[in-house]
Amino acid sequence: MTARAAPNAVSVSRFRRRPFPFIALCRLRLLARWHDRYLQRLDLAEIDEHLLRDLGLTPEDVRHECAKSFWQA
Repeated sequence: MTARAAPNAVSVSRFRRRPFPFIALCRLRLLARWHDRYLQRLDLAEIDEHLLRDLGLTPEDVRHECAKSFWQA
């Protein structure tokens, strides 16, 4: 008896693997996004209270946002 694949089995070779540079680019973009978010939160923490009122934010809003980790949106 010979082993045969099921008629509806999908061949692994049908799926193209993504090239390595694509994965590296995605990781680089993610790191850049995290770094940008970190810098934005540092800037937000330094804004004066009267400017926060102009933006419609309270000091509590700023504390809550700045307490988040860099990977949290």
